[in-house]
Amino acid sequence: MRPFPCTRGTGKLRIGQIEYANCTPIFTALKANFDCSAYRFVSGVPSTLNSMLAAGDIDLCPSSSIEYGKSFEKYSLLPNLSISSIGAVKSVLLFSRVPIADLANLPVGLTTESDTSINLLKIILAKKYGFHNLFQRTSLPLSEAIQQFSALLLIGDTALKASLANNGLYVYDLGELWHDFSGLPFVFALWIVRRDAAAAKHAEIKALCDELQQAKELAYDSYESIASNSKEKAWINSEALVGYWRTISYDLTPAHVAGLQSFFRYAAELGILAREPEISIFS
Repeated sequence: MRPFPCTRGTGKLRIGQIEYANCTPIFTALKANFDCSAYRFVSGVPSTLNSMLAAGDIDLCPSSSIEYGKSFEKYSLLPNLSISSIGAVKSVLLFSRVPIADLANLPVGLTTESDTSINLLKIILAKKYGFHNLFQRTSLPLSEAIQQFSALLLIGDTALKASLANNGLYVYDLGELWHDFSGLPFVFALWIVRRDAAAAKHAEIKALCDELQQAKELAYDSYESIASNSKEKAWINSEALVGYWRTISYDLTPAHVAGLQSFFRYAAELGILAREPEISIFS
């Protein structure tokens, strides 16, 4: 499906693109089926794109949920879009030398690539298990970090790759732990747009919203073909990749919003957020 090009403003929309497998279906479907000449895609890991979004160096991005929570006054959310899980997510994993029930007061290493997953882990350990842990970010590979820390949180493709190896560690899926604890979806990322960009480029962002909705539906129906041509096939087979994508929810339903609000509430209780943010949807 290739719709007729639509009229846009002259300023290109600067769109952050996370180079993780969980973003591949949406961006692939968007670029394959729509005229993206009015968009400038900026690649990076979540923490980098969070900083760029906050600084105004990009206009919008599928960005960490906690970034919205920290600065919600200057952001809105694109409707009906997220990167979420309803149970296991497969790419936000805690690798541990001991069972998670024995992690009380032990040091935990944290990925340098994410903020939402780090705070989700802090909430799970504090609220689900009642633990007080020492946390430290590290860029060490798993084999080295696990000698320094009792457990290590990895996300994205790094977590996926580590899960494919038989490393003899306990492995815990944070999406599954959250769902067992709360009964709700967990929203890892939201499509966040700066309010100043939304005001200046409203028509362009509205058009992008429509295209992203269509791209999402196209992606849901095309995982096999997307996998067959994806860069990820260099390290994961197509069947496993499609299975991974099918664990992800790209929607933002009322249940997703309830899970998001629950996460924000716990984050505020632990002092991660100054207060619970209001949810503002772009329209």
